[in-house]
Amino acid sequence: MRIRGSRPAGLLAGVALSAVGLGVGSGCGSQQEAGGGTEVQAQRARQVAAAWDGSAAAAEWRVGFHPMGDVIQLPQGGLRSKAEQLAFQGHSFVLEGKLPATWPKEGRVNWTGNGSLTRPLVGADESYKALAVARVGGKPHLIVTGAKLGEMIVATSRGPAVVPAWLFNLKGYSSPLKQAAVIPSKLPQPPIRQALDVPGHPLEQLVRMSGDGRSVIVAALHGVCDDGPVVHALETQGSVVLSPSVKNRKDGGNCTKQGKLQQVTVKLDRPVGNRVLLDGHTGRPVPYKPPHGPSPSWS
Repeated sequence: MRIRGSRPAGLLAGVALSAVGLGVGSGCGSQQEAGGGTEVQAQRARQVAAAWDGSAAAAEWRVGFHPMGDVIQLPQGGLRSKAEQLAFQGHSFVLEGKLPATWPKEGRVNWTGNGSLTRPLVGADESYKALAVARVGGKPHLIVTGAKLGEMIVATSRGPAVVPAWLFNLKGYSSPLKQAAVIPSKLPQPPIRQALDVPGHPLEQLVRMSGDGRSVIVAALHGVCDDGPVVHALETQGSVVLSPSVKNRKDGGNCTKQGKLQQVTVKLDRPVGNRVLLDGHTGRPVPYKPPHGPSPSWS
């Protein structure tokens, strides 16, 4: 096992949190960091790795369909105008046509050289409703004129996979907007409980993974009275446990209970591969939330 550090990769977002959401310890606590992380966190990471490695949960994870990349793909060349980009980001769609009323109830997920899996599929109507969740009114919008079942490639915990997808025809575009029709596998029940006595907070989400799998970018929380987040990785044969902490946490009467989310790049000794990426605090897989939605069943 080897523990590696990380470096901040840039601000993701600033959020004001309540005392319940952030707590005194994260932003303004008195516990000092040792080399960016506490021994308590390191011990917790070892416990999480030991619980997962060789477990039934890890075996279940490795054979499942767990998206680790966007499940929506824009038409070739992207959207043509700023207004249409804002309409997409705001889920502003209008249906001018009919969607297929029938579809196969199951579809095949295929990995190159890594097997296949049969999973349930959602219908075109349900898939469309996941896109068009906003009330349009007089706002800019995208017009869907129809759909058909096709395929797309999605990044997963087992590598790229070809999956069934709904191909939505957009008015004015020659290529479709694609959305995966496959329902993700249920997350396995973690073999270890969430830590209640370890400093810090769970990772907010996995932002993205590098193409070679040798680094991951995660969103981590830190307070206004520290020098930013740092995430340590404990690598084992079967897992990568990520433990977030903060640098140079300060005490002081002027500390406020505010927090910020910041992207952190974590470099690894070897590619993630089919190892499960774990949050040391919760003992669960690090949640992935697609930038364009809808979110797979990570909760």
